[in-house]
Amino acid sequence: MGPDYLAAHPVLASLQGRDFLTLRDFSPEEIQALVDLACELKRLQKEGKPHRLLPGKTLAMLFYKSSTRTRISFEVGIYQLGGHAVVLNANELQLGRGETIEDTARVLSRFVDGLMIRTFAQRDVELLAEYADIPIINGLTDLYHPCQVLADLQTIYERFGALKGLKVTYIGDGNNMAHSLAIGCVKMGMETVICTPPDYKPLPEVIAYVERLAAETGGSIALQDDPLEAAAGAHVLYTDVWVSMGQEEEAARRRAAFAGFQINGETLARADRSAIVLHCLPAHRGEEITDEVMDGPQSAVFDEAENRLHAQKALMAALMR
Repeated sequence: MGPDYLAAHPVLASLQGRDFLTLRDFSPEEIQALVDLACELKRLQKEGKPHRLLPGKTLAMLFYKSSTRTRISFEVGIYQLGGHAVVLNANELQLGRGETIEDTARVLSRFVDGLMIRTFAQRDVELLAEYADIPIINGLTDLYHPCQVLADLQTIYERFGALKGLKVTYIGDGNNMAHSLAIGCVKMGMETVICTPPDYKPLPEVIAYVERLAAETGGSIALQDDPLEAAAGAHVLYTDVWVSMGQEEEAARRRAAFAGFQINGETLARADRSAIVLHCLPAHRGEEITDEVMDGPQSAVFDEAENRLHAQKALMAALMR
């Protein structure tokens, strides 16, 4: 597979030069095309076949937050596509001494072919996209985590052969994962349930958008606070940590609030017999998920983690070629 493959694909060809800030900006057809490409790139890798879709391209990776899966998947991914990665820590750049994001975007646009950023504020990602002349990829913010959901959709598609009509239940904090998962799943026509304690619901503006979206795609969104009820009949059970980076001071209060919102054997028993379990990782075993479930036969957690590599490769190949 070479660069001509993408140019000949009408949907993928239209993604060249685009930013990936949130799944809100991508149509169901575009998301499905990226999932299909991720599956194809995974197949080629497993068969040992080259797929140098980005020969000579350079990706800059800018980190304000620590990372395992995001860094490794992008760094290995660009290498397998024939390119090169430059890892940047925000504290090591002039950003740490007061240079603006706007000026940093202008400078990096002269050096590299794409930029992935993992940071706190969504506004930082938006500023980079506004002032850069290269594709900007949101590797994670406090508001959204679209790269993870692209890999999640790939994992679900691999297991079920379709997305539309499946029921996905997320149990946990109404955080960036809940936001992006709701958007991505409803975009793809899925029945989506977000189950959180009453004080930890997703942002109202995100849910309002997803409700409008559901009317267009045939998907649905529901908010619940009973995990066992929410899990009933689900094809996918999904969870995330109760205490994210930057929330350490809230740890005790959060653990008390989320008691009972664990994915365990009882929760899984309420789901569809064919259900899979997903977790974006890292996991706090014994809190939001038990060892029994995470290491059990219905867990797709580590397939999902692997698919970060393939989904990221598809994304870079489509945007940066």
